[in-house]
Amino acid sequence: MYEGAVNWSSSPGRLAKVSALLGVMLLPTSVTIAQQTAAKPAVEPKAVEALRGMGAYLRSLKEFSVQGEGARDEIVKSGQKIQINGTVAYQVRAPDHLRAEIKTDRKQREFIYDGKTLTVYAPRMHYYATVNAPPTIGAMLDSAQDRYGLEFPIADLFLWGTNKDESSKLTYASLVGPSTINGIECDQYAFRQPGVDWQLWIQKGNAPLPIHIVITSRDNAAQPQYAATLKWDTQAKVSDETFAFVPPKDASKIMIVSSRFR
Repeated sequence: MYEGAVNWSSSPGRLAKVSALLGVMLLPTSVTIAQQTAAKPAVEPKAVEALRGMGAYLRSLKEFSVQGEGARDEIVKSGQKIQINGTVAYQVRAPDHLRAEIKTDRKQREFIYDGKTLTVYAPRMHYYATVNAPPTIGAMLDSAQDRYGLEFPIADLFLWGTNKDESSKLTYASLVGPSTINGIECDQYAFRQPGVDWQLWIQKGNAPLPIHIVITSRDNAAQPQYAATLKWDTQAKVSDETFAFVPPKDASKIMIVSSRFR
């Protein structure tokens, strides 16, 4: 037995004394932690301020690109969670130009928005469809989801800092602590709103970009998650051709039906 080790074969009386001593030693720390936890509000103002600061910075970016690499859980009939991996690449010129390329294990999609029309292209199926669209990115995202069932990954990036960011629905918001993602120093935050838990890693410094995000659905007993790590280029220059869709020769134009693109 090494020096200082506890002899767990000692008599019950000795063990009782040791347990009592440990209890006395640990009690003040436990009480202090409990008191500190109780003193914190459920929605910490600094956590909400961090979200608002991030949103304000994102709204200040007029031209940028961002790439996300992530995975989401899909619940199969047996109840088991299956992980689906994928990437998304956005090229943006605010407030009315966006191109998104989405690739997952199950599908590929391209979305091209020029301020007037939205084109959806499915490279594997060689279909594309074009519809009229509202004049801003935020309005286009709402219309695409409400009218056609089209969802853009991490679309909340385009809503934070606007009146649609749903910050008023937060029931919990807290700073978890410092963290490093791919060499980038961040602050990690945890949030909760009805049906959803989510975590956000925000880059420290004068460019508070979201670097990593984890979303957990509490509406489903299996609690599936979506997680993505983001790589930003805030100095990107995006050409006009980026937002002009030229259909490939083997592509067929169809009327947009949401089930076609799922």
